[in-house]
Parts: sequence; structure tokens; C-alpha cells
Amino acid sequence: MSMLASLVRAYDRLPDAPPFGFSTEKIGFCVLLNADGSVASVEDLRGDDRKRSPRMLLVPQAVKRTAGIAPNFLWDKSAYVLGVTAGDGKRTAEEHAAFRARHAEWLAEIDDPGLRAFLRFLDGWRPDAFAPPLWRDEMRDQNIVFALAEEYRERFLHERPAARALWRRLGAEGASDPQVCLVTGEPGPVARLHPSIKGVWGAQSSGASLVSFNLDAFESYGHDQGDNAPVSEAAAFAYGTVLNRYLDKNSGHRIQIGDASTVFWADCSDMNLAAEAEVFFAALLDSASEEKLVAEDERFETAKIQSRLDAIRSGQRLSRVAPELAEGVRFHILGLAPNAARLSVRFYWQDDFGRLTGNFQQYLADMAIDPPPRDGWPPLWRYLLELASQGKRENVPPLIAGEWLRAILTGTAYPLTLLSTVLMRMRADGEINALRCAMLKSVLIRNFHYKEAPVALDPTSRDTGYVLGRLFAVYENIQRAALGKSVNATIRDKFYGSASSTPARVFGSLAGNAFNHLARIRKDKPAFAHYLQAELQEIANLLDVSKEPFPASLSQEAQAKFALGYYHQASFRKHDDKTPEVSQ
Repeated sequence: MSMLASLVRAYDRLPDAPPFGFSTEKIGFCVLLNADGSVASVEDLRGDDRKRSPRMLLVPQAVKRTAGIAPNFLWDKSAYVLGVTAGDGKRTAEEHAAFRARHAEWLAEIDDPGLRAFLRFLDGWRPDAFAPPLWRDEMRDQNIVFALAEEYRERFLHERPAARALWRRLGAEGASDPQVCLVTGEPGPVARLHPSIKGVWGAQSSGASLVSFNLDAFESYGHDQGDNAPVSEAAAFAYGTVLNRYLDKNSGHRIQIGDASTVFWADCSDMNLAAEAEVFFAALLDSASEEKLVAEDERFETAKIQSRLDAIRSGQRLSRVAPELAEGVRFHILGLAPNAARLSVRFYWQDDFGRLTGNFQQYLADMAIDPPPRDGWPPLWRYLLELASQGKRENVPPLIAGEWLRAILTGTAYPLTLLSTVLMRMRADGEINALRCAMLKSVLIRNFHYKEAPVALDPTSRDTGYVLGRLFAVYENIQRAALGKSVNATIRDKFYGSASSTPARVFGSLAGNAFNHLARIRKDKPAFAHYLQAELQEIANLLDVSKEPFPASLSQEAQAKFALGYYHQASFRKHDDKTPEVSQ
């Protein structure tokens, strides 16, 4: 099933899906009209929260604006409705004039009391009448709807039967000749312009197109715009409605992975099973959202869901933990990223939910490391921050996040840029932690088939990169034991980059310094010095003496093993209860 077809199917399962031709928009104020068109009052529809968030209302579908001027039906922002704006408003007068002219044309032959009152209001309104106390400055640039004063508590003007009938007729008049829709396979009017998709991180706040043809280079056989790939207006409306709903920050269907705004949904005849699969997936990717997602959905037993999640993370197969989810639940994941005025599809994946959890369990197994991260199992976005300069989300390399998540979902090899980026960050800031080493370990397993990549310290490994990393950690520990806290910069701060890439250049001098430090330790703590020297000799004996023990250079694969060996040895020294005198 194609991406658009699966989104159209998801529209049919939305419990509160807006009908065709309508959309849910942020509305700030409602103008209450008398029958003669005069203003009775202005009602503030915004919430009581700190940001005074506008109310989400179902209104006639918003027109798609690019560079032109196009009014909405019976509602719009203050520049169109009242001719006032908070900015410079270089074309505010033109927008207001267009709003009045189009509604005069649309409502010319309508004899509905509410719509006639609206026309009388437009005829008598002048922008210079916008002044407090009736008209507040907070209304500027807010979306505004209308209602008759006596029926404000019952319905808005656009909800009157005459308004709905007129809106349907206007939509039918502007429809193109029917063609077979490429998404549904059914005949219908073709959407010339596809809906704007809002909520993608980094994209235009007014929305961007997922499908568009706005240059001659994109067109074929003389077709214009949407005729190049016929998608019916109903299908375009459906997928646009679903995407905008899922991209909402509180939808429960969205997770931000790097620059990719990732939405997900389950396709199943049983809505409860679909919802449970969606909660499972969100919690697997981001454990911080687990309690919130489960607690907010009364359909689930919190303890049951959490116990199932713990079982899956521990490696049990989904077919055993939740057999009803393993088969018959089709799962879809879509990653969208900004790309000028359009949206870029970073990845789209669909498969059985059982296969998804199996691939994710493999990812968890590959990432396992001992000792584990301090804060327990981290979400994927936390790993991505380790790839960013200064640990800022906006500095995450844009392509890595999408490629990595796609590899996790499909169970395939990771992007090699993940390996090079982690090594680069280690050389840049000298931070060798559990998260970074876990990423290196997973790349070694997936891409280089290094199945023996140890989870914890492997004292028997004779791999050159791994042994050199262990040796470097011991050199650092000897330096700290000799100099204590008086040392301003450790050998890791000064030499980690060169030691891990060109060991022959630095390991000779590091060995000489280590023996000098051991002599200093021997004066005060001879037993401890003997222990450190024995440990140093034990690790050095693992190097292959038939070859050059300190190679001139190490490949990126060997550098990853170097980091893993360093982390294991350094962590072992910190947690070894047999040597309490080692510096913490």
C-alpha cells in the first residue's frame, strides 16, 4: 500500500474526522451580530492557559494561499475580515476588499437571516472603527468567526444549514472534470493544489506541500499542477487532514527524531488493538512518554501495558508477550523534514507490528553495554544529541537521524556516517561515554559483522584496537594515581585523538611517562604500584608481537574498537572493588 493510500485509510478511522470540505483551525474570537448587521459583542474564544491558546473549531476548509490573495468562507484572520493587522499590512486593504467582494458574490442570492446579517455587517464596516473597548488589540492577526447573538450558544454562522449547503455548492462548482484517482482508484474531481501540511519542525509555520507541481520542469504532456498526478479532492483532503492531525504536538502519533518529524499509525480492524500498538511504539522510542501516553488513555490497564513493555525490552518475543499484536496489525511510520517550500520524505516504512518489535529488540541488543548509561535506557533522541555540537538538537547532522531510524526499523546496516560522526565528536571534546560507545558497538555488529563485540570488559580479547584502548585507559589511570587532582589535563584530554588514530606516534612516549609515574607511586604505595604494573603488563602481553604492536594508523573500525576497549577498561577500574585506591 502506498503512503498516501494508507493515510486515506487512516482518515476513515479518525473518531472525530472533519467532513470533506471542512478543517479544524485555531479560532481566537467570535463577532456576535444582530439581525441588522450591527455588532452586539465580541467573544474571546481563547483558553485560560498561560499562552491563551485559540480554540480549535471546525470551519469551512481553509484555502491554500501562496503569493495570491484568497479569502476563506465566513471566517479568516483579522486582515481579511476587518482590514486590520499588527504588522505593516502592505496589502491589508486589498485582502479586506477581496473578502468583502467574494462574500458579496457568494451570498448575493441567499435569503438566510444569519447570512444577510453578515452581509450587512460587511457593507457597514470600516477598518477605522476598530478601537477599544469593543475591539481589542489582541484580536489583530487572530482568526475570527461570526454568529447571530441570539444563537451564539447553539451554533456559529458557518454551521447554519444554509451556510453548509452554500459551501457544498461552491465546492461542486469549482470542481474539475472527474478522473480516476491514483490513490483510491475511484473517479472524482482532481485536486489542482494539495493541502498544506503544518507542524513539521523547521518548515514554514503556514504549512508546506507534500505534493506539488509549480514549475514547468515538473510538468508533462501539457498538464498543469495536480493534473500531472491525478489525486481526487476527497483523497487529498483525507491525507492532508490525517497528517495535520498526527503532526499536532499532543496527538500521540508524533515523535521528533533529529530534523525528521516522525508520525506513526496502526492499521487494524480492531481500533483498541491499533491504539495499543501505537502506545507501544511511542513508548519504545521514548520511554519518557510511556507513563503519559498510558495514563491519558483510559482504554488500557497501566500495569499491564508497562509489564508488556518491560518484557519486550528484556528480549521476549511479541508473539509470546502480546500475540494479538504480533499478527494482523499493520504499522506505518513516516518521517518528514523541511525542504524549502515543500516537505521531504526522509523515510516511509510499513510492515507487521511483530516484525517491527523484533527489529527494535535487535537494536536494543546491539546497543547493550556494561556499565549502562547512568539514567537507564535512553530514548533515541538522547543518542542523537551525542552527535551534535554543543549537545543541541538543531546541530544534529540532518541526514543521520532518518537513515539510522530506517535501519533500526528494517533491521539493516546502519549509515557509516554514524560511525564517523561519533568518532569525530570523541576527538573534538574527549567525551567517551556509554551512549557513544554503545553506538560504536552497534555499528561494529551491524556493518562490520563484529559479532564478538563485548558488552562488558573482555580481558581475553587480542584485537589490536580493543587492546590499545584498554592500554590507553591504564596509562591514564597511572597518571591520575601519580599526580592526583593536581593534573590540569589528562593524557585523554591531550592525546586521545592521536592515540586512537595514529598509535605509533604517541604510545612510545606514553609508555615512558607511565614508567616514570609508576616510580613516583612506588615511593608511597609500593603494593599499588606493583598491581598497576602487573595490570599494564597483562594487557600489553595481549598485543601480537609478531606484528608492529603500535600500528602507524588505525581504520575507523579499529578506532571504534579502541573506544570500546577504553570505555570498558576505564569503567572497570572505577567500579573494581578489589582496588579501592584507584582514583575515581
